[in-house]
Amino acid sequence: MPTSYPRAHGLLDGRVTLVTAAAGAGIGYATARRCAEEGATIVLSDRHERRLAAAAEALTELTGVKPLAVPCDVTSEAQVLALFDAVVEAHGRLDVVVNNAGLGGTAPLADMTDEEWHAVIDVTLTGTMRCTRAALRHMIPQGGGVIVNNASVVGWRAQRGQAHYAAAKAGVMALTRCVALEAAEHGIRVNAVAPSLAVHPFLAKVTSEELLAELAAKEAFGRSAEPWEVANVIVFLASDYSSYMTGEVVSVSSQHP
Repeated sequence: MPTSYPRAHGLLDGRVTLVTAAAGAGIGYATARRCAEEGATIVLSDRHERRLAAAAEALTELTGVKPLAVPCDVTSEAQVLALFDAVVEAHGRLDVVVNNAGLGGTAPLADMTDEEWHAVIDVTLTGTMRCTRAALRHMIPQGGGVIVNNASVVGWRAQRGQAHYAAAKAGVMALTRCVALEAAEHGIRVNAVAPSLAVHPFLAKVTSEELLAELAAKEAFGRSAEPWEVANVIVFLASDYSSYMTGEVVSVSSQHP
């Protein structure tokens, strides 16, 4: 069974924190909620405006504080720049960025179209690059910050039908390591999480029960992670408890190679 939902400890008190792809019931919203519970000033972003508004309302009800919510499609450089400008305009600074936006899909490479390949790469890898680049341009002048990217264990391991997604997530891992070296001299830390299986309502809706059960059986605990369990690791990486960690990819499972 999952462990108990954690008590807050003020790990992110006062830190302006942006979470992309934060609408819905997955890791993004769970991360925004956990960061808010730890005292962060939250900015939510997502390309789905209706779900983004619902997420902002839900977070307001939970915390009593209404977060800034800015629609953004990470495949658009103009929208990414507008998002980061909006954060700084509203709050004066940007302390933490969680790059959660990603796009999956399943197709054997022999049947995969260029459009399917590019769609996954553009959101998952290039979108993470766009947001990381925008974050650095604000964090470097202010002399510090934290970036946490969402990778995946499929960036390490092989899985049928996942060539595009695995390539994108492996790219996120490499991007994280390279940018960490460039950012260190500016007091900026860049790390990533690599979740395995975190089940939420949307994933359950688009994935068969049989496949989910098969994947869960391969996990060390014999179950999928709760989204908030992944969010806990993101909070750790965003906090001062990880002050000497940068360029790391932390597996939120037992499946590091």
